[in-house]
Amino acid sequence: MGTRPLQNRVTPFGELLATPARGLLLGNRGGRFHDPATRTQRTRRWASKHWICCVLAFKGWHREVWKTGYTELFFLDEVTALAAGHRPCFECRRAEAKAFAATFSAGQGAPGLLGADAMDERLHCDRLQGRDQRRHMAETATLPQGAMIVVDGAALARHSRGWLRWNPSGWQERAAILPERVSVLTPESIIAALREGYLPRWHETAGHLRQ
Repeated sequence: MGTRPLQNRVTPFGELLATPARGLLLGNRGGRFHDPATRTQRTRRWASKHWICCVLAFKGWHREVWKTGYTELFFLDEVTALAAGHRPCFECRRAEAKAFAATFSAGQGAPGLLGADAMDERLHCDRLQGRDQRRHMAETATLPQGAMIVVDGAALARHSRGWLRWNPSGWQERAAILPERVSVLTPESIIAALREGYLPRWHETAGHLRQ
C-alpha cells in the first residue's frame, strides 16, 4: 500500500487538499505551519506574508517534505498559484520574478520597481479577508488571460482558447456562457500585473484541449 498523500496541494481557492498529483510548481507560505512529528497542518494556513511559487528542481537540492523545514506546497501551475495569492520566487525563478515585479509595479502605478516586501504587503491585503480568501467582482469581458474566477462553485481560468475549468489533475473542457459579472479569485494586484503583460506558466493540459 502506498503512502497517503499529504494535505499540501493548493487550490485556486487558497485551500489545501490531499491528492497524489503534484503539478508543475512547488512553493511555500513563508515558513512552517505543519507539525513535523505528525506531518499534519496546524490551525493557521501560513507562516508569514511571503507566499511564493518555485520550480520543482533547483541546483540538485532535495527536501524531505513536511519535516523540519518550511511547509512545502504544490500547485497545478502558476495560474493556480497566482489565484491563491502566491508570486514567483526570486531565487529559483529569478527571470520570471523580475518580470512579475515589473508588471506588478506598473499595475500599481509605482514610481519605481517594488521590492519583494512591498509586493508581499500588498498581496497579503489582497488575498485574505480574515482567514478567508478575499475576492472581488469584475466584468468578465475585461479580465486578462491567466485570471481565475468562480462560477457555480467551479474555478475557471481565462486562456487564449477560452475559459478552462480547473481540476487537481489538469485543465478540463472550456466553459460556455458566463455571467457578465463574476467573482474573481486572483487578487486584484495580480490581475493588474496580468493586464500589464505578465505571462504565467500553464500546465500542459491547457494546450491539449480540443478547439
